[in-house]
Amino acid sequence: MDVSRGSTGGNRRRFALLCLATLGVVYGDIGTSPLYTVSQIFFGPSAIARTPGNALGAVSLILWVLTLSVTLKYVLLVLRANHEGQGGTFALLGILQQGTAGRNGERKSGVLLGGLGFTLVLAAGLLFGEGIITPAISVLSAVEGLKVATTALEPFVVAITAAVLIGLFAIQRHGTARVGTLFGPALGVWFLMIAGIGVVHVARQPEILSAIDPRIAVNFLVSNGLPGSVAVLGSVLLAVTGCEALFADLGHFGIRPIRVTWFSLVYPSLMLNYLGQGAYVMGAGPVEGGHLFFALFPRWALLPLVAVATLATVVASQALISGAFSLTRQAIAFGLFPRLQIVHTSRTHEGQIYVPVVNRALLVSCVFLVISFGSSSRLAAAYGFAVSGVMLVTSIAMLMIATRVWGWRWFVAAPLFGSFAAVEAVFFFSASLKILHGAWLPLAIGILVFAVMTTWQWGRQRVAGVYAEISPACETVGRLLELKREPKVPQLPRSIVVMSSKPVVSLDDRIPPALHLFWTRLGGLPKHIVLLTVRQLPVPYAPTAESARDHAITFMADPAFGTVVSLQSSYGYLETPDVRHSLEDAKERMRIKVPGDPRRWLVLVGQENVTQSQVGVLVRLRLAFFRTMLRNSVPAHLYFGLGSDSFVTTETVHLAATAFDGDAASAVPEQPESV
Repeated sequence: MDVSRGSTGGNRRRFALLCLATLGVVYGDIGTSPLYTVSQIFFGPSAIARTPGNALGAVSLILWVLTLSVTLKYVLLVLRANHEGQGGTFALLGILQQGTAGRNGERKSGVLLGGLGFTLVLAAGLLFGEGIITPAISVLSAVEGLKVATTALEPFVVAITAAVLIGLFAIQRHGTARVGTLFGPALGVWFLMIAGIGVVHVARQPEILSAIDPRIAVNFLVSNGLPGSVAVLGSVLLAVTGCEALFADLGHFGIRPIRVTWFSLVYPSLMLNYLGQGAYVMGAGPVEGGHLFFALFPRWALLPLVAVATLATVVASQALISGAFSLTRQAIAFGLFPRLQIVHTSRTHEGQIYVPVVNRALLVSCVFLVISFGSSSRLAAAYGFAVSGVMLVTSIAMLMIATRVWGWRWFVAAPLFGSFAAVEAVFFFSASLKILHGAWLPLAIGILVFAVMTTWQWGRQRVAGVYAEISPACETVGRLLELKREPKVPQLPRSIVVMSSKPVVSLDDRIPPALHLFWTRLGGLPKHIVLLTVRQLPVPYAPTAESARDHAITFMADPAFGTVVSLQSSYGYLETPDVRHSLEDAKERMRIKVPGDPRRWLVLVGQENVTQSQVGVLVRLRLAFFRTMLRNSVPAHLYFGLGSDSFVTTETVHLAATAFDGDAASAVPEQPESV
């Protein structure tokens, strides 16, 4: 009995700590929205009059948007659409892809970006845009409280914000393992603080509680007319920025901690604070510089409040930065992004990663936004476009998932998710009206990332098609075994790992082009050959069973003529491949009987070089874009865990650009060169 009680108590403590951790990662963005949402409604570019009726209607609208879009849609419905326990845009893509996956879990060519997949990829691009704007507007909104506390610091607000952002991005390379333990408690203090000040002002103006009636929100929209309502909705949308983090960070915490934390602390705190801000507007209290949130507090508390608010916004920014890293890794695994250097910052938490290129791009972009826009009010015009776009795409994807995967009836799914989509379409339209005032920024970022993803996938598909034609049809594994047994063919006393884009599973499969070029150039073959294929599956994590993770086929194991082994190593889209570990593990378990230390095996990889030829202007431009990404991507052997300490030889394959025109998939390789 004592053991049972101890175990139960330990489980409860772990669950409580997990709920606390969700505050710092999941709810940082949406939790700091009160800093600027109501201020944008009454003091922004499309400000409405500060009347008791408008205060009541605006707050009622915010409360019901939080209830319907966040609580009902995301917390209760979208969290169910997890892919092997993982969430986010690519999880939706993986779920929709399940029906088109092969028996062994591999993706079928041409299916990934079909139909709704293109829209989901564009939504992923918009999330990158949000990842740039969120740190800028959040930290800037918090630091602007200094202007309310003392006018002496007003000239330094932008500089202080830039310094905070530079410091935030500078620590990313060290990881968040230690700092992360402080995030949850910091946000816990934040939510209790905003709830407490909300209660104080609600007590002074209790009539604000009638905003809970949804009819108040409807009447508010009707009374403002179509143009006024659309403008107000564009500002109300700021209250739900960060709701996609509920779904994106699902794999880190699970459904139950996210839901419990929302209903027990986050949702009530946000409701109370928005009611408090509405009560303050109803009471016609003074607001300096349009910063309504800071007006709720007494002047003596402003400096400590700015410190707490800045810490909270840094936490919120950290969640979006980490999300951008994770999104990049998932895109790479799906074959939608060039391979980039990924650094693991924790030995115990697999999900804590650092992507240097993405970190530098985010830093430069955020600082540029702060300097160019100068205030959170101006920057708010650029915010919301990406959020509304992602929310709209999520509703459309959920409609497809509910009917095709969950088996819901159309007459149930269509009205439910169709209603969400209709409301979010209005949000998206209202946000699009701000294109000229800054909303062009997340749109441009989304289009750029979308172009990168689609062009990279287009180029890799064409390269794969070309590779299939380079090796003569007669150069199969069966022919390779015959050559190894011929006395005239020299046997080089080396063990070599040849990376192959397609699994080699039978004697009729073609050998990798790099091996064919190696043999043609040297006139000999290595004595021991491992044909290695890395498969990245459309699931978060590959099965942990030994036979499922690594599959080996021995074609030859002869003391006189050597060894020919095929090894397929599988990884999910949330995993960073470590092929070196797979080779060592397979050898240790005697699944590949190749002599020597795997760390001293020669690694043979192919390097594509697309040569100029007569193609159309559009194809030439797209091809130039692809070649630029190809040159700057991390080589396959490095990304897949065969580090710089390996003995690497590269065979450069020259591909004619005509192979990339239309559906062509052929090329005439020129004389190969070794690099």
